[in-house]
Parts: sequence; structure tokens; C-alpha cells
Amino acid sequence: MLDTTVATVTYFAECSLERWKSLCATKPTIRPILFYMVRLCKGYVYICKKCVTMRSTMQEVMQYMKIMFASLGCDKNLVDTENMLGILNDKGFEFTDDETQADVIVVNTCCFIGDAKQESINTILEMAQHKEDAVCKALIVTGCLAHRYKDEIIKEIPEVDAFLGTTSYDKIAEVVTSVLEGKGFNVVDDANRLPIVKEKRIITTPGYFEYLKIAEGCDKHCTYCIIPKVRGNFRSYPVEYLVEQAKHLVHNGAKELILVAQETTLYGTDLYGKKSLPMLIHELAKIEDLKWIRIQYCYPEEINDELIEAIKNEPKVCHYLDMPIQHASDSVLKRMGRKTDKQELLDIVAKLRKEIPDIALRTTLIAGFPGETQADHEEVMEFIDEVEFDRLGVFTYSREEDTPAATMPDQIDQDIMDTWRDELMALQQEISIDKSAQMVGKTIDVMVEGYIAEDNTYVGRSYKDAPNVDGMVFFECDRELMSGDFVSVKITGSTEYDLMGIMEENV
Repeated sequence: MLDTTVATVTYFAECSLERWKSLCATKPTIRPILFYMVRLCKGYVYICKKCVTMRSTMQEVMQYMKIMFASLGCDKNLVDTENMLGILNDKGFEFTDDETQADVIVVNTCCFIGDAKQESINTILEMAQHKEDAVCKALIVTGCLAHRYKDEIIKEIPEVDAFLGTTSYDKIAEVVTSVLEGKGFNVVDDANRLPIVKEKRIITTPGYFEYLKIAEGCDKHCTYCIIPKVRGNFRSYPVEYLVEQAKHLVHNGAKELILVAQETTLYGTDLYGKKSLPMLIHELAKIEDLKWIRIQYCYPEEINDELIEAIKNEPKVCHYLDMPIQHASDSVLKRMGRKTDKQELLDIVAKLRKEIPDIALRTTLIAGFPGETQADHEEVMEFIDEVEFDRLGVFTYSREEDTPAATMPDQIDQDIMDTWRDELMALQQEISIDKSAQMVGKTIDVMVEGYIAEDNTYVGRSYKDAPNVDGMVFFECDRELMSGDFVSVKITGSTEYDLMGIMEENV
């Protein structure tokens, strides 16, 4: 047995890198077998004259193991995934989008609401199956669910080999290496830690737009929200760090940067002693070849005159603002722990539209918060009817343990919440129909996103449309365009959320 082991180790130690590459690339089913044999023989390495080479070969084997990521949840989570990909890429690891060919599977999870938790759990279970029927030898869970429910997952899903919390994703390479060596490695750091990743992100969006996460955590502590417990207090990334990231993204083709955080409006208060989002905007606007800057997740009470002026006067900033208000009944807003009342919301909307007449305002609402009455629901309906947001989304309340709202009396039945949500969305649909119709006859700038061959039609977005959540612009054009191109489109028709038109030079 000893002689056989020595011979095996010697073979692997003397195996050329080219041979390893060939085996790993052409025979995915043999990768884990070869790796396992190397790992099995580690105990006998000391008697092998080639032990140094052996260790080197061990590292090369790991580098050619293929890794797959499943990224769930919000765009902020996506940024974390791209950073992890960048770290692993810098270490020489390879990637695949086919879970059946992956030696290592990483699931970056979300637990913001019940549906997100269930999706995360289902994905983990699905990926765990590949440890039995595919080449997968390591399953790693990261993100919010890992941070919040590590102990529960360890108990219920033993197939998971390692965990990384929300502030530990910069240690992904250490975790992957440790797990492949047969060691445990669970890292759930303090939620207030702020990872700084030096490696360049690997882009997973189409490339012509990209998210720039400018801060982490939140200090608002709304009574329904678990984010401060899993993402920590509000912390801003330094301007210099963000500008460097932005330049990298633009250099790699991004024409639009979408600024995201749990809350963007407080950017810089922890670092610079004041709200510094306008300063960041002006610095980003200096980047050559960047066309659009879009701002998401602005709390209404934090929008000040300086920010309004920056949106108004900086040409690269889209006249678009995502401003989640959650409700419009004062009693509901108070129980939610929100910092505005209905009149203040009316005032900030009026001010934004006065200063920036063409601004597109997006918001989100929660239907069925504990204690909400039919009168409260009718009040928010009247508010939406009066304000007429350009874009609006509605979520039913999700009862999250360890939040104050979870223990409040008068929890609302799901069927009532669903009814209220549907009524709000039906009202918004009527508003959207009218607003879309008002665009007919106008000429607008559109970023090209793709081409629908069967319809001979291009599709893109205007400044009014954030990717994946808002409408699209479909238009005719008789020449070839590329994704990320900007064109002028005359609007000729509309639906509830989308516009149709003809490229201006073809009119």
C-alpha cells in the first residue's frame, strides 16, 4: 500500500501543468477524482522526494477546479458576487455557469422578505443535490441568509461545507481553498465590518450598465426591516475607492452607473461629516465615456437642496429618483418607524417636480402592515392618485422574526394584503397608461439594450427606466446598432409601461 501511494504521489508530482490542464478541461468527471487522490496522499507526502512539487501541483489542481455562482436578491448582493468573482479570478480559478460541471458552487443568498428566504433555501437545496449526482465537491453559502441563519442551515442542510457572512465575502478565496483541502471554514464577521476589495470586479451584467455600491448597512431601523442586523450600521466607501471602481467599470464598457446602497442619500456622513452624495456625483461625472448616472434608494427625508441641484445641473445625472416611501398614512408611517409624514412626502415631491419638471419618480409601498385599516389603505390610494408617481411597486408585508413589527398586534391576513396590493397596482396601471400616452410625439434619448430578430425591432431604455424594474422602449431602425449605443427615438405609441417608436433619423 505504501509503495503504491508513493508511486501515485510521484506520478502526480511529476505530472506537467499542461497535463493537468488537459485532464481538467477535457474530463470534468475526473477532476474531483484526481483531486481526491492528491488529497488522500497528502499524509505520505513527506516520504516523497517530490514533495515540494507535489504541493505546487496541489495548488494548480485547485486553480483548475471550476466554480459556479448563484447570486440571489438585490443589486447590492450582485455587487458582492462580482467582487468575489474578481477575487477568485485574481487567484487563477476558473468559472462555469453550468452547475453540473462545477466543482465548487457558491450561493449568495438573500433573506430580506419571506419569498427571498424561500428562494435562497430552495436554491441551496437544489445545488446540494449536485454533490450527489454531479462533480460538485464543495457547496459554500454566502450573503444575508448565511449571516442570519448559519446555525439553522448547519443543522438542516449538512451538505453545506462553509459559510461566509455579509461582511466576509472578501475571504472567499481562503474559504474555497480551505474547503477543497478538506478543512472547515466558516466566517461570519461583525456586521459592521466594511470589506475593501482591491481586485477588479468580474462583470455579470450585460456590461453597458453596472451597479456601484457606495455604502453598506443602515441606521434607520424601520420596524419591519432586518437589514441593520445582517448588514450593520451605515458605512460609506471612500470617494477615491468608488471613483477607481467606476473608472474600471467604464473602461470595461459601462455607459451607465447605477448608485446603490441601503440608503444612498446619507452617503459620506460617516466619513466627511456631511451628506456627500452631490460631491460623489460630481467626481463620477468627470469620468470620460460615462453617459448616465442613476440614483437609487433615496430616503425622502434626506433629500436636500444640494442633491436636487446636483441632479438638476449635472448633465450626466438622469432626471430619475428612486424614493421608497412605503406608505402615506401617518399612523402607519409612525408604526413603521419612518421619519416622514404624509405632508412632508407631498412637500418633497412638489419640490422635486418644481425644480426638475421632467423628473421621473419611482417609489415602493408595503401593503398590509400590522394594524393597517381599510381607512389607511384608502388614504394611501388617494395619495397615489394625487401624486401620480411615474413608477411604483408594491410588496405585501413580510413578517420577519427579530423585528419589532413581527410582535405587533393586529397582523393582517394574507388575502387582505393581496387584495390591497392588487388595488394599488391597478391604480398605478391607470396612472402609467396616462403617463405613457403623454410621451407620444416626443423625441427621447434611448440606450440600446438588444435586438428582437423576429420583430425586426430594437429595445432600449430611456432615462425614466431603471433596468429590470421599469419599462422599455421598442423602436424601429434600418441600421445595425450595438448594446450601449445611444440614439434619439420619436415615440409613436405606448402601453401601460412600455413605449414604441422610430429612430429619429428614420422618421
